[in-house]
Amino acid sequence: MSDNLPPPPPEQPQPEYQVPVGAPQPSPWAAPAPPPGKPQRTGLIVSLAVGGGLVVAGALVALVYSLMDSVSDSIALPPARSDAPFSDPYEEEPVEEELEPEAVAPEPAAEGDVTITKCVRDSLIGWQHADLTIVNGSGSPAGYIVFVEFLDAKGAVLTDGIATTDDLAPGASVKVKAQGVGEVPTGTKCRVKQVTRDPM
Repeated sequence: MSDNLPPPPPEQPQPEYQVPVGAPQPSPWAAPAPPPGKPQRTGLIVSLAVGGGLVVAGALVALVYSLMDSVSDSIALPPARSDAPFSDPYEEEPVEEELEPEAVAPEPAAEGDVTITKCVRDSLIGWQHADLTIVNGSGSPAGYIVFVEFLDAKGAVLTDGIATTDDLAPGASVKVKAQGVGEVPTGTKCRVKQVTRDPM
């Protein structure tokens, strides 16, 4: 080696970036500011990245479109002809005729289950009541609501009463009382107005 080479130049100190007077101090965690006068290439890099992404997206859309077009063409083709002989259409299965349900005998009217055994006016307060016997004439346990009217000699309704019973077995009987409200004259008569039978 030759010793005639000149020595390397001494290192030059780099100027520090000075914050302009009146500007806020930068955060110690922020990236250092680029030195002034150095050209910025960030815009160029972003433009190239966006442009490349658009080119790739366009290529994918074109590929998907061409695949969909070829698939739709193959689906739209008519099926290949068959050399199998023509077969008769399927015979319809016979429809079973619905049998009418066996006629169920209607249950007797609920009014026939109630009998007035006594129609009495209380001698102390003058209120009327009716003693009733209810016999369940239906085929299942039932509850009863009986409405009774109390009529004067001319047939005008003076007052009414109600009697109820629950869970009366078929053929069983029970005695109940329908109490009228209010004083009525002597000779007032009792009449069953309505009977409701509720199966249990």
